[in-house]
Amino acid sequence: MVALLLGFVGLGVWVDRSLHRAPVLADYPGRPAAGHGATWLLVGSDSRTDLSPEQQTDLATGGDTGNGRTDTIMLIHVPALTADVRPTLVSIPRDSQVTIPGNGENKINAAFSLGGPQLLVQTVEQVTGIRVDHYAEIGFAGFADVVDAVGGVTMCPAEPINDPLAGIDLAAGCQKLNGRNALGYVRTRATPRADLDRMINQREFLSALLHRAAGPAVWLNPFRWLPLKDSVTSAVTVDSGVHVWDLVRLASALHGSPVTTTVPIAGSTVNDLGDVIEWNSSVASRLFSAMSEDQPVPADVLQSRPGG
Repeated sequence: MVALLLGFVGLGVWVDRSLHRAPVLADYPGRPAAGHGATWLLVGSDSRTDLSPEQQTDLATGGDTGNGRTDTIMLIHVPALTADVRPTLVSIPRDSQVTIPGNGENKINAAFSLGGPQLLVQTVEQVTGIRVDHYAEIGFAGFADVVDAVGGVTMCPAEPINDPLAGIDLAAGCQKLNGRNALGYVRTRATPRADLDRMINQREFLSALLHRAAGPAVWLNPFRWLPLKDSVTSAVTVDSGVHVWDLVRLASALHGSPVTTTVPIAGSTVNDLGDVIEWNSSVASRLFSAMSEDQPVPADVLQSRPGG
């Protein structure tokens, strides 16, 4: 038992030292005060800068090699251990029209390309009123590598999905997705409700991935958890204050039954920015207030939003 305990401690130290950290979080005038629990900003970047032409072709990412925008934006609130409330996972539509500090009105995913993760964090904090305690970012290739490292993830689309732009042609029903198909699955908008369906798919896939990664098929097999450790530490960027125990706490919170939702939406419109999504500000503020204060999300807030 002592040897096993020392082994787990040693593994934790090894992983902690391998994390790729960046100075993402910074104070600024008017930053929201710290709330209860811990709130993460989880970002999926669509940057192709680290992909070779062969990888771009294999992953069906297209040839845009600019600074990249954020293909996925999620706020995850992990309540304090003493709080009797479930974790909350909120998808933020990438086409949400918001004010980006120093850059005026734009789609929220433009913040990343305009000022990197630092500006994205500040933008999210300002429009939600929630202080971001931790940040995690993963790119296209890294996402595919993590999925392949755990041996694939089983998903069960209700309808077939054929999307040449995302490089997938999936039948309806349960099937195990490898890294390439999984990346296409969480990127596709070739469904009846487009981006709303995509956000649901992303939340469901994240849950399924964590269940797979935490299961005995991975952790009892060194040929699985060693590649998983390598893929996560090389593919995921976290803020400077993150340690391996923070990631364990996050995974544990999402491994259960978190509340999952989308930012309450008032509607969509077309303007100089293109197709944009407008939030229902009054309902959204109640959602964010509940998260920040470690309170249950009001039932009528969950019922008011489209997208499940």
